[in-house]
Amino acid sequence: MAEPNKQTGIVPAVIVSAVMLATAVFLAGCKKKPAEPPSTEHHQHEDIPNEPPVVTAVNTVEPAKTDAKPKPTTRVSLNDVIQSARMWGPAYTSWYGRHAPDFTLTDIAGKKHKLSDYRGKNVMITLWATWCQPCIIELPHLIALRNTVSEDELAVLAISYITLMPRETTEMVKKFVKENERINYPVFSTDPRAMPAPFGTVNSIPCSFFIDPEGKIKLATQGVLTLGYMKAILRAE
Repeated sequence: MAEPNKQTGIVPAVIVSAVMLATAVFLAGCKKKPAEPPSTEHHQHEDIPNEPPVVTAVNTVEPAKTDAKPKPTTRVSLNDVIQSARMWGPAYTSWYGRHAPDFTLTDIAGKKHKLSDYRGKNVMITLWATWCQPCIIELPHLIALRNTVSEDELAVLAISYITLMPRETTEMVKKFVKENERINYPVFSTDPRAMPAPFGTVNSIPCSFFIDPEGKIKLATQGVLTLGYMKAILRAE
């Protein structure tokens, strides 16, 4: 009788091990949070670090294949939305309920924007980069959000930080936006050291901050957000 092929059981075992390892790496990346600022108040001239932070992309997969949708209810609980998340996780939790530090930035089209000028409406600040593949996956969802939610209700501000590793420059951002004409929200390119915490301390992208009409941080997320989750977070109480 021929000897059984001992390798037939090896391949499935290797595949299972690889899947388990990839899952562990993904979860660890989504749950990793940057260090929180030591003070409850921000003083911009004191918080600027000597070197800009190295920004890395949160590792994700195509959201359309794995994204879960929050259960529709009359009143949406923010905690329920967070619990149903698959492609993203909460971040900077110590800032929830606190007024977002004010800042003024000039977008790549030359228009100035002051965060406090948006009081009375929701604000979504998204940190991204041209080299970040998960950010590119999220981009059409941001475009769809801008197309479906009135500017009277929501302001969307997309900020890309100038960095050396990986390299990101204002020229690269302008070129990217010019080549992607569907982008319909203000885009900024700035040095992270010029931004107040927690915005200037972000080291994993995509990262988004949701600010309520009173100017308070409602939620911060790391990972890819789809249109359904963006809307659910905006509606949630």
